Amino acid sequence: MGTHSNYALRLPASLKSGAEQMAREDGSTLNQFIVSAVAEKLAALRTVNYFAQRAAHGDLQAALALLNRNGGQLPSADDELPAA
Repeated sequence: MGTHSNYALRLPASLKSGAEQMAREDGSTLNQFIVSAVAEKLAALRTVNYFAQRAAHGDLQAALALLNRNGGQLPSADDELPAA
């Protein structure tokens, strides 16, 4: 991670209590839990933004045409997944 910075965080008591409990159950500190939660939230938001940007440049009609095209040959008789 490298560089760290401090930030005085004000949490409602119920959120702090819940976060402390989850951190204990996870075997981590409250700080580690909060860092992990913030990292997860950032990743989720970045993912949403990425797909929104991709969708903005997409061509719906071209995608539907691709999905609706004739597929060609039927699967062969031996085209099966191996048994587990």
